[in-house]
Amino acid sequence: MIRVFIGFDPRETVAWHVLTHSILARSSQPVSFVPLALNNLEGLLWRERNALQSTEFSFSRFLAPYLSDYQGWSLFMDCDMLMLDDIAKLWALRDERYAVMCVKHDHRPVETVKFLDQPQTAYQKKNWSSVVLFNNSRCTALTPEYVNTALGLELHQFKWLESDELIGEIPAAWNHLVGYSAPRPDAANVHYTIGGPYFDEYAQCEYGAQWFAERERMLRVDQRGTAKAP
Repeated sequence: MIRVFIGFDPRETVAWHVLTHSILARSSQPVSFVPLALNNLEGLLWRERNALQSTEFSFSRFLAPYLSDYQGWSLFMDCDMLMLDDIAKLWALRDERYAVMCVKHDHRPVETVKFLDQPQTAYQKKNWSSVVLFNNSRCTALTPEYVNTALGLELHQFKWLESDELIGEIPAAWNHLVGYSAPRPDAANVHYTIGGPYFDEYAQCEYGAQWFAERERMLRVDQRGTAKAP
């Protein structure tokens, strides 16, 4: 079973559902989904939202090991993504030598604002935590108490690990940053980090057409017979 935690923000509900559909449509193995919605995390996430927090799941992602009872592996993904390959291939990259695994981007945004006028901040290891394979038994530092009190950079820069040597690397195709990464036709997982095509101003972005096509497939429902005129 591939255990997938996906950040949920009510402003991007359609993104969450299209992403899960894109994963299910291509996965060769069973998948379980856990939406990290704040209304489902009462008593587990109580830190106040700060001005630099662009989504509701900025910090809830770090509860994935706790919610997995610190057992096995878990995958976290931002919701503003589109899976274009078999997630089982990503799952197969798990390596017991590491506590976490991610794409090690050198992401240096120059803009200060992104979707819905949210602040864009620059820091080392930016977007490393947007797709993370957690080796849960080696992430026991991520208790609810720590996730609620640690500084944002302590969490997103994996400073809760003893060493950066515990951070394994996965291929960049599994977290292709639209608008930052060089365009590529072979992205396995697309990340609309500046803003997804469901926002009018980003509708024509790279892989925008593929997102709309996936949404249409998600909305499919076969009807029996022909509807009669009223």
